[in-house]
Amino acid sequence: MNDRTAIGFRLLNEFQRDFPLHPTPYAQIADRLGLDPATVMAAYAEGLANGVVSRIGAVFAPNRIGSSTLAAMRVPAERLDAVAAQVSAHAAVNHNYAREHEWNLWFVVTASGTDAREAALAAIARDTGLPVIALPLQDEFHIDLGFDLNGGQKRVACGARRPARALAPAEEALVSAIDSGLPLEARPFAVIGARIGMSETAVLAQLRAWQDEGVLKRFGVVVRHHELGYTANAMCVWNLPDGEVTLAGCRLAGLDDVTLCYRRDRAEPHWPFNLYCMIHGKSREAVLARHAAINAELGLAQYPGAVLFSVRRFKQCGARYAAGAGR
Repeated sequence: MNDRTAIGFRLLNEFQRDFPLHPTPYAQIADRLGLDPATVMAAYAEGLANGVVSRIGAVFAPNRIGSSTLAAMRVPAERLDAVAAQVSAHAAVNHNYAREHEWNLWFVVTASGTDAREAALAAIARDTGLPVIALPLQDEFHIDLGFDLNGGQKRVACGARRPARALAPAEEALVSAIDSGLPLEARPFAVIGARIGMSETAVLAQLRAWQDEGVLKRFGVVVRHHELGYTANAMCVWNLPDGEVTLAGCRLAGLDDVTLCYRRDRAEPHWPFNLYCMIHGKSREAVLARHAAINAELGLAQYPGAVLFSVRRFKQCGARYAAGAGR
């Protein structure tokens, strides 16, 4: 690994969670790495341009503000591209993937509240003429979109689920202002504040308050797995007795190569599964081998399950929580 590659690696890996909430964050990063701020911003600009970096910004705890759900559709193969485009056109959709399964189109809908979320799902069903199954989150075991490139210790959350809360108008304005990412400016939080009539100090104070409250899981670099070489992406699901999901989910969340883990509502009779995890690997064979090892280690092979590899990514961006937010 040459010096430039090493620096680029550190910029991606070390600042997914520990991005400075400081008036001059890029200068802070530059000081830590022995660089100048222009070099840091140029490196992030390159990452954004080539798709390795999705954005630099906020990752909110699921359903602490707004309301979101995973959803799926069973789309005839000849209509997949057209239907996926219709789904992606909805501002409430922030992830949209084709997966190998009878239920072959999977997307996430995030909105300002439950009513807005349900309206978005109804609009998608109406626009496409196809039924949609919704799979709301019940419990999160590991969800923060972080991806430690060194295979370091994950931050697993298996505690009690915290309730959602309404946003004050100033908070909603800030959520909307940062949902597309932090600008590459010397004082980016001042730029964000100027858009909504909030001071730089107030913007930083609100972000820190959200962190302390657990509303904001992390603020930092959000990377894309595929562009980093983790091209095999599988959603693995199981149908466990309700009383066994929490223990299994907490154990599953702590394992290597498990990048997301959560419990969702079933949608019977179409979809009976309630425990989910994501495994990202550099080959299909590696992911299947890891899935088999997890089944053996946790005794999950006794339960009905499925492995759904992603085959196409139609949309991936930050969630739009504020009412009326654009794509």
